[in-house]
Amino acid sequence: MSAAPLVGYSSSGSEDEDEAEAEARAQARPGAGGCRRAQSPLPSQRLPVPDSVLHMFLDTKEEPEDDREKHGGRVRTFPHERGNWATHVYVPYETREEFLGLLDVLLPHAQTYVPRLVQMEAFHLSLSQSVVLRHHWILPFVQALKDRVASFQRFFFTANRVKIYTNQEKTRTFVGLEVTSGHAQFLDLVSEVDRVMEEFDLTTFYQDPSFHVSLAWCVGDARLQLEGRCLRELQALWCAPEVCALAWISHDNRTPEPTALNKRPLEHVYRTSLP
Repeated sequence: MSAAPLVGYSSSGSEDEDEAEAEARAQARPGAGGCRRAQSPLPSQRLPVPDSVLHMFLDTKEEPEDDREKHGGRVRTFPHERGNWATHVYVPYETREEFLGLLDVLLPHAQTYVPRLVQMEAFHLSLSQSVVLRHHWILPFVQALKDRVASFQRFFFTANRVKIYTNQEKTRTFVGLEVTSGHAQFLDLVSEVDRVMEEFDLTTFYQDPSFHVSLAWCVGDARLQLEGRCLRELQALWCAPEVCALAWISHDNRTPEPTALNKRPLEHVYRTSLP
């Protein structure tokens, strides 16, 4: 006698209940096919933004304020951008009392031609143009400079020729002392600095540089007033015996050594002010 397979039967009422439960579960399951979200009978509306939030940043400016009066009337060589640092490689010149005494003779005479001339706050000899560094370039840039100039030995230079300079934009004029000996050594230094600039895709120094120490500056192009007669008189003052004696007197009555370049002379300056 063979046994027939067992088959389960359910009442029609149980089947209806199971189907209803399955449909409810399908609707509750996200992404299920055939599922529709319940729609609100009213259209959705955006909530109004409070006035206190709308007027919160009206006084905030995206562009930095460029107030020339805060910088002696100087005009930016390039616009300031957040995250950028104006950088300048130079050899600092540490002044002595004798040098400042000499400047006290030269500057008043130059001011008779251009009264707006003012003394430099610090003195240096440039080895690069002003360039822009991104903040994350600073440390590798400085390290690259150190690596390039580490092998340089100290040398002596002389700067005793008065000369008038302007920046490239002719927005500033400078009275400076041009280097008359030691020029070749400075060219070697600039060559190494230029290699670093090229590594960072930055502007290199001038092709035929006139190395100098700036003494005074003014806003605008004042070459017409300062060159010619004024320049000749300034050079004569520099070479006058009483002025030269003032420049070379030291406290211990010995002739001081010319300004020396140490093995690690390079300094960089990161500025948010005008370049």
